[in-house]
Amino acid sequence: MSIWGSVFAAMYDRMTARTEEACLRPWRGDLLAGAHGDVLEIGGGTGANLQHYGDGVRSLTITEPEKPMVRRLERRLHVQAPEARLLRAPAEDLPFEDASFDVAVSTLVLCTVDDQPRALRELRRVLRPDGRLLFIEHVRSDDPKLARKQDRMLPINRRVAHGCHCNRPTLDGIRGAGFQVTRVERDTLTHVPSFISPLVVGVAQAAPA
Repeated sequence: MSIWGSVFAAMYDRMTARTEEACLRPWRGDLLAGAHGDVLEIGGGTGANLQHYGDGVRSLTITEPEKPMVRRLERRLHVQAPEARLLRAPAEDLPFEDASFDVAVSTLVLCTVDDQPRALRELRRVLRPDGRLLFIEHVRSDDPKLARKQDRMLPINRRVAHGCHCNRPTLDGIRGAGFQVTRVERDTLTHVPSFISPLVVGVAQAAPA
């Protein structure tokens, strides 16, 4: 466990508060209203999604690989979702049987996983045949100039933002992992540097194997 990992977890909610208020919280509420049945959330962080899960959720399982984040998530779960199950596990190696969940949720996670293709294959594996992936993700900009800036800033951003690769073409990765994207909306995050502002919000259906 790195010292910066502990500091990043302690500062995370304060660092993102203005962006959450301005745009992320409304997107979370809109997207997660569609969560139902047995739900898996990867990279639960400090629990920003918890307040948005509705009555349609039969069971909620959350994974989070970072120990400092797990500590903060445990405290929030105790208050907001005591029935949820929390496991410390990376998205690339999910400890679940095939076809275990109706819905998978990834919010600002696929930009930070070490191996995005493997993480997406794992999500596809643990979803049931008609399962859906709900996602909010940093992505590579469609503007070539901004995309080049994302590439230039990547080494700094990875260190400061604890591994964030904001220049990943994540929509292509989702499709390449066997999902059909059925909804996608683009937005620009506010109160953040321009190179991490491009955002996609969407739903992907697990295609038949």
